[in-house]
Amino acid sequence: MADPTKIIVIDDDPTGSQTVHSCLLLMQWDVATLRRGLQDQSPIFFILSNTRALPPAEAEEVVTEICQNLKLALAAETVDHYLVVSRSDSTLRGHYPLETDVINRELGPFDAHFLVPAFFEGGRVTKDSVHYLIVDGELVPVAATEFAQDSVFGYHHSYLPDYVTEKTQGKIGAAQVERITLGDLSNADNASSDKSLGDRLMGFSHNQCVVVDGETQKDFDCLAKSLLIASGQGKHFLLRSAASILTSLANLGPQPVAPVAMASYKPTDQPGVILVGSHVQKTTEQLMTLLKDETVQGIEIPVQQLRDHPDSEAEIIANALTTVNEIRAGGKTPVIYTSRGELSFASVQARLDFGVTLSQLLMKIVQQLPQDIGFLISKGGITSNDVLSVGLQLTSVRLLGQIIPGCSLVRTAQDHPRFPLLPVVLFPGNVGNARGLATVYERLSRKSNS
Repeated sequence: MADPTKIIVIDDDPTGSQTVHSCLLLMQWDVATLRRGLQDQSPIFFILSNTRALPPAEAEEVVTEICQNLKLALAAETVDHYLVVSRSDSTLRGHYPLETDVINRELGPFDAHFLVPAFFEGGRVTKDSVHYLIVDGELVPVAATEFAQDSVFGYHHSYLPDYVTEKTQGKIGAAQVERITLGDLSNADNASSDKSLGDRLMGFSHNQCVVVDGETQKDFDCLAKSLLIASGQGKHFLLRSAASILTSLANLGPQPVAPVAMASYKPTDQPGVILVGSHVQKTTEQLMTLLKDETVQGIEIPVQQLRDHPDSEAEIIANALTTVNEIRAGGKTPVIYTSRGELSFASVQARLDFGVTLSQLLMKIVQQLPQDIGFLISKGGITSNDVLSVGLQLTSVRLLGQIIPGCSLVRTAQDHPRFPLLPVVLFPGNVGNARGLATVYERLSRKSNS
């Protein structure tokens, strides 16, 4: 019997593990750390590259280094069967095709790369190769949403073959893209069909681009089964996907502690801290709902002041930390949030550079938070990545599960020098309903033994 296929996820922000549990998230990618991921009992592990926050040249450097070290780790652990997933945003933002091209160059050649963007927990589905967001119960083509207007990763097409052509600048024509539809997935096990899904997968070669529909988890269960069988038979596949396909590939079953009981992970019943970095509309809506709760109090970080007066950073940090202590002394939970709205910058690079400056300020606040906080909720993908790797200075952490659909909870180790056994929620900016942030807060603010 062939060894089970290891699922290796290179995640461009730290929220791609939002549908699985009990696996490792790696914040570093030296060979020894990668070998730990390959040795772990879980069939899946994540390498948090955070490349969505980087300009293209830096993103290419990071992914190249990860892949080169991964190649050494795979050889050292004699792993024959593995599936590589380039996990990215379910609203099609990110460095595509740059990342898949680098992975193919360093770890390939792959027989095919699959675009699988559906993310059911976040209301993103793909039908007839058109990717949609479900907004107020209606299917909205993703190119008609705010995400397609992103100043760094914008695009014009919801029909995935056309999206591929746009992003590859015509190197892959829409007619060259293979499509796996809902009908193909529902007939995956039908031996009487003209050509089964398994036969099609075995026929792919030369890094064929394939776009995949998905409307329910059952669709991806069919896809995952066929992918793993083909991988076990020697096919070499790469996925560019959102998180939902990972549920089917890993097949982990229920998480150890139910979402409503996750307050049991808290080391103390002292108030926690909520950090909100994301500025997308959904996050702002959730923040406004949360701030209506009388047991929380907001601390606004003046982003425009930081942009216009960079020398005010120390003052902003000191004021925030003083206010955190005052709020907690009153028995309330501080909500530290960046001022809302997107500022204008002279160039994309200037915007990215300022994003780094702002993140560094937030992480200096995190590093100096009171040591007895009961939990930390981090809202925003890039913010969450920086909380783990910079704010908490972790090299790896084990994912415990989801506290609401799409929002992962991890916990620091017992020997963490400042925040031992601290539960940390990684909350993507574009996930959850209007009460999402409030619900997570309510679940963690309960007495841990209740």
